[in-house]
Amino acid sequence: MKRRFSFFALLLAFAMIVAACSSDSDDTTTTTTTEPAADTSVLDLAIEAGQFSTLIAAIDAAGLGETLEGEGPFTVLAPTDAAFDAAFEALGITAEELLADTETLTAILLYHVLGEAADSQLVATLDGSSVATLNPQTVDINVVDGQIMINEATVVSADLIADNGIVHVIDAVLLPPDIAEALGVAMAEEPMEEETTTTTEATTTTTEAMEPTIAEIVVESAAGDPAEFTVLLAALETAGLVDALNGEGPFTVFAPTDEAFGALLEELGVTAEELLANPDLANILLYHVVSGEFMAADVIEIAPADVPTLYEENTVAIAVVDGSVVINDVATVITADVMASNGVIHVIDAVLVPAS
Repeated sequence: MKRRFSFFALLLAFAMIVAACSSDSDDTTTTTTTEPAADTSVLDLAIEAGQFSTLIAAIDAAGLGETLEGEGPFTVLAPTDAAFDAAFEALGITAEELLADTETLTAILLYHVLGEAADSQLVATLDGSSVATLNPQTVDINVVDGQIMINEATVVSADLIADNGIVHVIDAVLLPPDIAEALGVAMAEEPMEEETTTTTEATTTTTEAMEPTIAEIVVESAAGDPAEFTVLLAALETAGLVDALNGEGPFTVFAPTDEAFGALLEELGVTAEELLANPDLANILLYHVVSGEFMAADVIEIAPADVPTLYEENTVAIAVVDGSVVINDVATVITADVMASNGVIHVIDAVLVPAS
């Protein structure tokens, strides 16, 4: 029992950090995922996550804050504060009433946890499946228009990686079937459900409008702590492509990490300055960009395939190897579905070099 609950303790710590760090910044549905540091992975999650004050209160009320620990791995489907607000309104109850019912509350919380680490790529392959939770009732997974749906909830921020699992942020609270049936007596009639749906859609639309562009995400990441995409940003600035990636799009960008650029420089025996001075720099960057928005689920669905890039229609070869998306047999997608207002970023671990 100790093992199955662990991720909530980590999520509680994560949520507390987020509440402290995000009060001065706008909430967005931008999906920024970071590989965890050795012992402090939750710190990496705080940069891009939304607020989870209601989830914190729920964990405290259920008495899970100090006792839920273990190695995992787990996948947590974390509802936002807005998701909890919508649930309270739809159910016609207050937060206090739900938090006072610790048995029901614990069952609901466990319904948001899977007993394995499942990133967005793996979840996408489960399209049409039912997956057991620690409740242990099942949730239904579907991919609709490139968006991962868990029951009626949409994953709005994916692949937040922690030491003992993964967090996916969702825009609705998941109710176990037996609890949904029990609470159904107190639920509002159909007009209220329609109103709740409208409210949720309005919230999603507003949030999407706040998403940064692809170029803005690169700039933000380059200025972050830890910094990432610093070489990519320098290359985009040197090639004069920042405005292009601020454009309307949509684009799909395979973004090499700083480590990936470092490996390329070592392989070629050149310095960063020499790479930036290369007359083919713009073409190399355009070779990492595909016209259109392709989520991880879309990429997996079309693989294996040769996909045209913005570099004079030179193609990249996409394949799925051991569950991972691989580009040109050299680069692996290590973080998928980083959402922007004008497309999506997939972070890769190697620089793609056109054959020409």
